[in-house]
Formats: sequence, structure tokens, C-alpha cells
Amino acid sequence: MPYARELVEAGFAVEVADAPLLHDGLNLADLAHVLVLRERGVVPEDAARRLLGVLLDAADTPAPAFGYDPEHGELYTCRERRFAAAIGRDAGWLHAGRTRREAVRIALRLRVRRDTALLVAAAADVVTAAARSADAHADTLMVDQTYLQHAQPSTFGHYLLGTAYPVLRAIDRLTADLDVVDRSPAGAGGVNGSPLTGDRDRTAALLGFGGVVEHTRDAMWQVDGFTAVVADAASLATTLDRLAEDLEIWSSAEFGWVRLADGHTRSSVLLPQKRNPYALTMVRGEAGVLIGRATGMLALAKSPSARSDNLIFAYGEVPRALDLATRATRLTAGVIAGLDVDADRMAAACRSGFSQAADLAEHLMLAAGMDYRSAHDVVGTCVRRAAAEGLRGVDLTGERVDAAAVALGLPDPGLSGTDLTAVLDPARIVGSRGTRGGAAPDVVRGMAAECADAADAARGAAEARLAGFTAAESAVVARARELVG
Repeated sequence: MPYARELVEAGFAVEVADAPLLHDGLNLADLAHVLVLRERGVVPEDAARRLLGVLLDAADTPAPAFGYDPEHGELYTCRERRFAAAIGRDAGWLHAGRTRREAVRIALRLRVRRDTALLVAAAADVVTAAARSADAHADTLMVDQTYLQHAQPSTFGHYLLGTAYPVLRAIDRLTADLDVVDRSPAGAGGVNGSPLTGDRDRTAALLGFGGVVEHTRDAMWQVDGFTAVVADAASLATTLDRLAEDLEIWSSAEFGWVRLADGHTRSSVLLPQKRNPYALTMVRGEAGVLIGRATGMLALAKSPSARSDNLIFAYGEVPRALDLATRATRLTAGVIAGLDVDADRMAAACRSGFSQAADLAEHLMLAAGMDYRSAHDVVGTCVRRAAAEGLRGVDLTGERVDAAAVALGLPDPGLSGTDLTAVLDPARIVGSRGTRGGAAPDVVRGMAAECADAADAARGAAEARLAGFTAAESAVVARARELVG
């Protein structure tokens, strides 16, 4: 009986569109299942060899050439049709002790664990790039900002490490997500296991999983791990977005603090003078898309138990979200590594305003015994008067501070004739920030080294897991080829 056209177009076609994402994982899931059934004597030897033969043929066939066709149903049904056409009833052994959803759930986990490890490695590259640049710019003066207003003197190196640390936290979360995803749902049966497949650890070991999902019903229907990994990928992207937003502003002619590498920009087709920060536009937009996908996953998860709608859409949404996050992350690492910083212009901006105001207020408090609220009022008045005269923070004098205090009806602080250079010099202010996590150059270089080491460790761990996945998956194919001969 043919399927209704509208069901094909709105149902099976949506699932079949995910075939390129799941094809390899489905082949591995099927091969491992047949190997376990053969080991347990469930499938006759000749039938097992024929079934393994068509599965190896599927593994050697790229997804676009395999023949997934929504006219015949979703992915699993399309595969079954091809296998039955090749070996007849022997293809039916593939169903023993396993639902179609189990095969696809395994395929999804095989794909997502690899995608997550790749994202972790890409995030580590961002930290490495930020740490190297922070070390190089530990002495590069920059006025740090709040609300896009001058706040206090800092360095560009210290600013960059403000991105490195949240990315390291994202790596920790994604690594925890990987541990959850890297568990096998195989052997769950309908809902409560199957005596045909026996010890569930065997299939998990064949496919290189870190363990099994303990509860068989949970193994089939859980979605929280996939929701979490998409949400954490989106959270990483929002961190990268904040950096991209700042760099886009600072690369403008109005600031001119940084310049993107030519390879990360795009020219205007009309305006010859423009170097559009295309790379930053893409990072920002991709973060927005990922926020939408994370929201979508949460909406899909709001469902009664034992429903496939959330996971059917997860088959495509989760790999695509992780792939997009990895692209954005790799792009960000490249942008940071290729960034050209105008240190002179940054320093000039730092000296042009009144970012020393808070330090001057603290000095007034310590030197004159004034409470900080009063010191704050005095310096605020002093700054307003100086700004109206076109002066800068470095131009403030003890006489001006005393005059501001008297104008407010406060006792004369007695700073007239005092040299305030050490208090007002941005470089000295930065050098005084030697507390843990501060902006002093030596502190920044120490943090940069720690971040670089953490990134190397995270990248090494991700690459080791990827190598383990590849080894286990290759061994499954090799074992099947050996049996088929």
C-alpha cells in the first residue's frame, strides 16, 4: 500500500534528509548487532555471513548513492528494503532482539560523540590562540570598558583572557556531555532488554562506548543528554559572540584598535574603501542560530515519555548544531590568531579620558582620610570641570582636587603641590594590579601559560577519544570482513 503523498513529503522526507548524518553510524550499529547475534548463536553462520556482506557493502557505499528514498519510508525501512532485495529473508535476522529506534539511537550517539569531541578540540584552539595573543599583549595598554564607557586602565592581554576562561569552562561542560553521550543504548529491546543480545556491555565494547545507559527504557527515550550538548554548544557560541561583538566595534574607523586579517574580511561591491568584518558577522549570526536550536531542543523535549517526535528531530538537529558550533569556533580561533593590534592607538585612547578616576578617588581616601563616597564626589566634580576645559585624566593636579573638595563644602584634602603622576599614569595603575587574576603584565603572562596548558590537555584528551572511536569502529568493520572472507 503506497504512503500518502503528504506523509512522504512532511514525514519520511524530513527523516531521509538526515541520512548523510547517520549513514555511517547505522552501518556500524548493524554490523555490531549481527556480530553479537552470531557470537551468541542466534543467527545461523551462513545467514550471518550474507547479512554481514550486505552491511559491508552499505558501509562502502556513500549515503547519497545508497538509495535512501522517502517513497519507501524512513531510514531504517529504506535500508531493510535494500538488504532484503539483496539476500531475501536472511535480512530479517537483523531485527532479532532490536527495534528500529535502537539502531538509529546508536547511530546518533556514534555521530554526536565524535562531533562533541571535535568541538572540544576546536574550543581548545580558541584558548590557545587567546593565550598566545594575551602573552604577546600583556603590556599593551587598553582602557577596559563597561557600557562601552571608559572604566579603568587595563591591557589587551588581560581582556583576551576574559574569553579564554569561559571557553575553558565550556570545554568542561562539553566534556561532561561527551561522557553522557558516549554510552551505548544497545540491548534495550522493546523497553526492558532482550535475552537474545545478552550482556549489553559486549555491543558497547565493540563500538568503543565508554559504557552503557543503565536503564533500558531510559536508554531508548532519554533526550536530556542531547539537549544539554546543544545548549552547551550554544553557550560556547555566545561567549565567542561577545568577543566578536567587541572586535567588530574596535575594528571600526572610529576606534581602529584592531585590524582583522585580510582573509577574514570581505570587500564591498560598491564602496571601495570598506573592509567588512565578515568573519565576525558569521560568528555572531551562527551564535543566534545555535540559540534557536537549543530552544528548539527544549521545546521538543517537553513531551510525554516513550514518544519519538523529539528524537526524530534530534537526529538532524544535534549533529547540525554541533557542526555549526565547531565551524564558528574554528573561525574564532583563526580570527584571534590573525588579529593585528594597534598598540599605540589603544594606549592613546587609554590616556585620552579619565579611566584613572577610581584610582585617584582611592588615593584621596588613603592620603586625606576621606570616606570613599566623599572622595568619589570630589573626583567626579574634578573630572567634570577638567572635561569641560578639554583636559584629560593625566592632566589633573592636586590643586584641582583641593578646589573640587572645597567647592563641595568638604575639608581641603591638602593635595596642592603633590605630584600625582604615579596615581594617574595608566601604565603604573596596570602594574599595581598584581593580585590574583589582575592585569599586571606578569600576572597576565602567568594566566596565559595556565590557559595554554589547560588547552593542550583538553585537546589531547579529545584527540585521544577520537582516536579510540576510530579504532573501535574500524575493528568492527575489520572483524566483519574477516568473517565474510
